[in-house]
Amino acid sequence: MTHNIYLYILVAAAVSFLIRVLPLTLIRKKIKNPFIRSFLYYVPYVTLAVMTFPAIITAPQIPLAGILALAAGILAAWKGLNMVGIAVLCCGVVFVVETAAGFFL
Repeated sequence: MTHNIYLYILVAAAVSFLIRVLPLTLIRKKIKNPFIRSFLYYVPYVTLAVMTFPAIITAPQIPLAGILALAAGILAAWKGLNMVGIAVLCCGVVFVVETAAGFFL
């Protein structure tokens, strides 16, 4: 059984195209429903969180380092630190935890 890579590429392109074009062609008026507007507002954030969260835990060699970095990042965001600061803080937490664990393991 042979697989046609061009067929797979065509199907993936068609699905990607339809996902972007159908809403533009089917919904021409402004969306007034507050529930739908709120849902559409938060979709990018939820998508990013769903893709990022597993990597936070599994990317470090020690999952505890990822969990502690996540907790530190949430706390820093709550305190108002900017995104670059949060990223640096989380990377630092992972580095310190993994380095410390290397001494003890």
